[in-house]
Amino acid sequence: MMKELFGEFLGTALLILLGNGVVAGVVLPKTKSRNAGWIVITLGWGIAVAVAAFVSGNLGPAHLNPAVSLGFALRGDLDWSSLLPYVIAQFVGAWVGQFLVWLQFKPHYLAEENPANILGTFSTGPAIKDTIANLISEIVGTFVLMLTILSIGLYNMQAGLGTFVVGTLIVGIGLSLGGTTGYALNPARDLGPRILHSLLPIPNKGDGDWGYAWIPVIGPILGAILAVLVFGLF
Repeated sequence: MMKELFGEFLGTALLILLGNGVVAGVVLPKTKSRNAGWIVITLGWGIAVAVAAFVSGNLGPAHLNPAVSLGFALRGDLDWSSLLPYVIAQFVGAWVGQFLVWLQFKPHYLAEENPANILGTFSTGPAIKDTIANLISEIVGTFVLMLTILSIGLYNMQAGLGTFVVGTLIVGIGLSLGGTTGYALNPARDLGPRILHSLLPIPNKGDGDWGYAWIPVIGPILGAILAVLVFGLF
């Protein structure tokens, strides 16, 4: 069990370090990748997911996402007693990964005056605030993620190929569906760094947009549940 929890912690830390690292590189001032654009962000997140899963996959199931862990618990593939420890490990990993992003880009955070740009390197936010539409966006994106992960298990793939496919899937979701809310798809990925944002001493950081914060938590959970229900029809 401890090996699996370490895998969830380490994998989620790498996920956030590389995922929010690419966002910080594109958004924050005076970086060499400044203004590289949305495609760079989506590619960076896809690679982040693949790298995190490859590293942690030999330690445990590499869920790296409370919504995915919940989905597997509903399927009976994860013992319910393991769900909370998995989620805790994922959140702690998200905090560590985001702390490393802050250390890496600290001079660039000091140079940033726009609170929205700073928050965007920690957590997601909607392009247009619309509670129902934003919630649907996170439900649909996570539904696609969870349904595809479950479907991969139906195929006899070579070792590692499924991990590569999931990384590619993240790029696809980002390109197709991510432009509305930033495609959190993962409560730990969004809420963990958002909490850290409120704690770190960053000038001009503003607030954490807590009125929106429940959507990247509830949306992915509902999307994962819906995917499990649809997969049960296969």
